[in-house]
Amino acid sequence: MKLAHLLTATALIAAFSLHPATAQTVYTGDRMDGAAVIDRLDVSDLPAGLTRLYFRVTDTSIGQGWFVPVIVVKGAKPGPKLLLTAGIHGDELNGIAVLQKLAHDLDPQTLSGTLVAIPGLNTPGLLHSTRGFTADEIGTNGDNLNRTMPGDTENGGPSSRYAGRLWKQLFIGNADFAVDLHTQSRGGAYPGYVFAQTSAARKMADALRPDVIGMDAGIEGTVENMLNPAGIPAVTYELGAPETFDAAMVARALRGVRNLMIDNKMLTGQMDLSDPAPFVGNVVTDIHSPRGGWAHVAVKLGDKVKKGQTVAVVANPFGDAIATITAPIDGQVLSLSTDPRTEPGDMVVRLMSWSDSGICTRDGCPDTAQMVKAH
Repeated sequence: MKLAHLLTATALIAAFSLHPATAQTVYTGDRMDGAAVIDRLDVSDLPAGLTRLYFRVTDTSIGQGWFVPVIVVKGAKPGPKLLLTAGIHGDELNGIAVLQKLAHDLDPQTLSGTLVAIPGLNTPGLLHSTRGFTADEIGTNGDNLNRTMPGDTENGGPSSRYAGRLWKQLFIGNADFAVDLHTQSRGGAYPGYVFAQTSAARKMADALRPDVIGMDAGIEGTVENMLNPAGIPAVTYELGAPETFDAAMVARALRGVRNLMIDNKMLTGQMDLSDPAPFVGNVVTDIHSPRGGWAHVAVKLGDKVKKGQTVAVVANPFGDAIATITAPIDGQVLSLSTDPRTEPGDMVVRLMSWSDSGICTRDGCPDTAQMVKAH
């Protein structure tokens, strides 16, 4: 046997001894910051305890790799698999702090089941602090990864292949239920706000105990709305404003996620229901500015407003009021603009309300409800 062949055989024997043929997690053999790099995750072959990994998603345009961090906390006792994701929009950061703190605080010895936490799905977007997937790597606001699931790893463009790899190699097989953490986009703010599509998702939303639950048929291509029809109950959880770590909002989300884990027998103890019961709605109404100028918003998140009530005044550069914006319906303030610079047609305030004739009931949306098409 030639030396080269001998070395190859030796290397293969060593590789199989470290990762036997029965293992489904695929290791590349590389390491980053001390963590093993993987091409595919299967938590069933990981040991109990804390495991930190990097998943090599796809290639960059200079032949290197896009990597996302993966934290797996596998309990000493069997139980369900909870998938938590954050940062699919690169300017939405609160969820990353939630995942980091939760993973650090969990004790595998008292955990039943497995937590799979991915604190930063959209690596290029996070680097450029953009909502989209910046596939061209020059900071432009590219495709929306959260309208691209489950992606296409064979025939798709850069963002679709990236999304497809996340879906096939990380999500599927490693989740019995899931929460995708977000915030409002740049220039706006949400309260704690959960989108729920199905009856199982509504049960999850109740445990998370946000300020608002929106019963919503969903948007095609989102993590939540693609996991639900795949048989994995999932919700989207919005957490305040972008580009910050809001300590109060992070703490609120941690209480909710722990509630969810207790409700699913992953943790022992009593659920913390000290936060107010959420407002439940099924109709969202955006209130747009008729003029461009400086918006002075007159309401706060969570305020109840009546039809005809002033919600904002738009001023010209001299401070003169040029438009008064009023509520078209009764409702609760769901979102508002935090940037006073306002163009004609910009959303200034968003209301949530309930309609008995709405598409979705309080227990979920019918199977016939059509998701909004991605655009």
